[in-house]
Amino acid sequence: MAIDAKTLVKCSVSNCHYWGEQNVCKADTIMIEIDRHADVKLNEEYGEETFMNNHRDVAEQSSATCCLTFKPKK
Repeated sequence: MAIDAKTLVKCSVSNCHYWGEQNVCKADTIMIEIDRHADVKLNEEYGEETFMNNHRDVAEQSSATCCLTFKPKK
């Protein structure tokens, strides 16, 4: 799948490695999962491969989701 343009992702979690000025996420890939899968242990080297396995879930509202891309700033 070819992607022509990068979508602007806003994030207020300023202690994330990928957080940028004006709350812009600088990550190349954004992984969002439903909360019931939030305990899955993924690191950024392998996360994309697992995420791209085409599983699908349904969230009723945004509060039922979480960002798996988060990585604390060092």
